[in-house]
This record gives sequence, structure tokens and C-alpha cells, in this order.
Amino acid sequence: MKKRIGHDRLFKELLETFFGEFVELFFPQVYEAIDLEHIKFLQQEVFTDVTRGDKHRIDILVETSLKGESGIVLVHVENQASAQKDFAERMFIYFSRLYQKHRCRVVPIAVFTYPEKRNEPDRFKLAFPFMSVLDFHFLTLELNKHKWQDYIQSKNPVAAALLSKMGYQKKERVQVKLEFLRMLVRMELDPARMTLLTGFFETYLILNEEEERKLEEEMGKVDEKEAKRMIEITTSWEEKGRVKGIAEGIAEGQASILLRQLKKKFGHMPIEMENRVMTMPIEKLQDLAEAIFDLGTLDEVDNFINR
Repeated sequence: MKKRIGHDRLFKELLETFFGEFVELFFPQVYEAIDLEHIKFLQQEVFTDVTRGDKHRIDILVETSLKGESGIVLVHVENQASAQKDFAERMFIYFSRLYQKHRCRVVPIAVFTYPEKRNEPDRFKLAFPFMSVLDFHFLTLELNKHKWQDYIQSKNPVAAALLSKMGYQKKERVQVKLEFLRMLVRMELDPARMTLLTGFFETYLILNEEEERKLEEEMGKVDEKEAKRMIEITTSWEEKGRVKGIAEGIAEGQASILLRQLKKKFGHMPIEMENRVMTMPIEKLQDLAEAIFDLGTLDEVDNFINR
């Protein structure tokens, strides 16, 4: 579960930074229709499944409008990191809850990021032998069905990051990493965005020592100027990774202490709440530590974490 939340957080950060580039790359018909000059990321919606007692959090919700039209349009992007039998039904439930709350048109998009190749549905139907009650459609993106070679000439930063989630064979891992670095060199992004893309890629495609040696050999075959820039990018990322690792170690230690205090005060805690505490940034952990004595119920803790 912890890994799942980390994945969702990475994906959310990538799309919030490069939302227009994501839509342009994979959903050009949506890109042409919506006004990307005026977009607003809304707070994540939390829906409770009364029947099962589960809480579900919408991944990405964007408020915009159609070009040349007034009125709000929502774009809902749901990232699915593992196969789920009733996922199409869940997409419909999200859609219906969003429509009920906002009373506007909603563009539903599902992004499947797990490595297994499946034929995922893009609709949810309810029907009787004598009539059709519902035929709900949503847009889909199955990354593992996309060939990474088709994207290496792209200057789209989302294409670079998502090479790590596309369909490639084990023997191609070194080449995928090499082409990712070459894409970054051509893009010439600012350091913050470069770090975001590299961090995302490195989370899902980590080379072993032998593969790293092969990568160095391959880098030696490219243009000297390009190779030098690629080395600068990897060196900068490794240094930032060491600093980040120290910071994350401190945060994880504080989170563990805070969890013990919460359990001592409230007893049992839902696993989802525990995982959210463990992934909170250090600044918010400190705020929660200060507020713990003022929070009287787990619902108040949950509201504090989600605010």
C-alpha cells in the first residue's frame, strides 16, 4: 500500500507540472478542445463506498473550459497502478459523484501504469434483455502497450519520464535509459523540472551495476558534448538523491514517532491513514505533531492530514 501511495504522489506531481504536455501527447483531441491557458487543479475529492466501507481518493481533477465556450469543464485523470476487476465501475462512480457535486461536463481519463499487458475496458454498461440503461465511456491510456522507440525523438518531457513505464524488454533497459538522458539533454529544462523527470524515471527503471557499466560504454559512443551533458545530469541527480535520502530518513523517523503517539491516543488506526502519515512532508509532520493534543477524534486527524 505504501508503494502505491508513493506512485500516486509521483504521478500527480508529474501531471500537475506537465498537464498540458501530457494531454497533448496522448489525447490530442482533448488538447485541441480544452482551454489549457486557464486551468485550475482542484483539491483531491474523497468518496466513501458505503457498501464496502472503503474510502477512495480521486488522483487528478482539473477545472477548465472548452475553447470558445463559457462554463466549467472538469478533467478527471485516474492513475491505476494495479489490475482491478471492477475498475470501470469505479470510474463511473467517480464520474457520477463529480457530476452530482459540480453539475458540469466531466472528461474521464484512466491511465494504466502496471507492467502486465491486459485488454482494459473503456466503458461501463448496465442493461436488461429488453433495454440499455447505461453505456458510460472513458478515455484510456495503457502505457505498457506503447513502444518506447516511438517517443525518443519527442521533445515532450512527459514522454521522457514515461519511457520508464512503456513496453520494453529486459535487454533494452540500458538503451531506454540512454535515450532518456539524450532526451533530457535536448530539452534543456530548468534544474527543478529536470530533477522531477529524472526522479520519476529512476523510480521505475533502476539499472544494476552491470547495466550501469554498459550505459557508460554506450555514452562513450555518442557525441562528446552530448555525453558530457549526460554525465552532468546523472551526477547532479545522484548528489540530490543523497541529500534527499538523508532528509527522507529524518522525516520517516519523525513519522514513526508520530504514529506511535497517535496510536497511543486513539488506539487502532486505519492502514490508509498510517500510510498517509508515513508519506507526509516533514513540514506537515511538524504541524501535526503540534496539533495532536487538540485533535479529539480520528476524523479530526483525517481532516487535518487532508487539508
